[in-house]
Amino acid sequence: MARSKQGETKAATKGGPPQDLAERIAGSLPPFRPAPVALWNPPLSGSIDIRIDREGRWHHEGEPILREGLVRLFASVLRREADGSYVLVTPVEKYVIEVVDVPFLAVDLRAAADPPVLVFVTNLGEEVPLDSEHPLRIDDADKGAFMPYVTVRPGLEARLTRAVAEDLAGHAVAKGDRLVVESAGQFFVIGPLP
Repeated sequence: MARSKQGETKAATKGGPPQDLAERIAGSLPPFRPAPVALWNPPLSGSIDIRIDREGRWHHEGEPILREGLVRLFASVLRREADGSYVLVTPVEKYVIEVVDVPFLAVDLRAAADPPVLVFVTNLGEEVPLDSEHPLRIDDADKGAFMPYVTVRPGLEARLTRAVAEDLAGHAVAKGDRLVVESAGQFFVIGPLP
């Protein structure tokens, strides 16, 4: 501890500038674990001014939520309802929030061999294997655009960033008249052969 005026003690700081500290703290967060929200069915408490924008950034009352630990806490209690709304739910309360597209982004893709499994990593550090419980969906509403999504948890998806979508396409092989990727013993269609 370093000494300051009048005998007070202050924590000695080590390392570089503040962004280094933020990176060290973010790196020390535990692995992401969602809460058992499917087991909780409290009555609707109302809505709260929380919004997840198209880039997966969380906002409260129009201001970005900068504390990753807080965002991870909210994400751990996020659930999608049968009517398509998104809620933050605990055993005793449930609040509707706004989600512009989907709540998560897939920001990394790792390929494991033997058996081949593609694993996506979300912007909050959640690892999602491409398998029967976490299927791939290609949104082709905008013809010609390759917009893949992966199911993270029931009702919750992550949109693949452009770089991850390109990486996924690099794993594609031709099967019949389609391009597919293999993961966890299954084939997932990503589009027709060009």
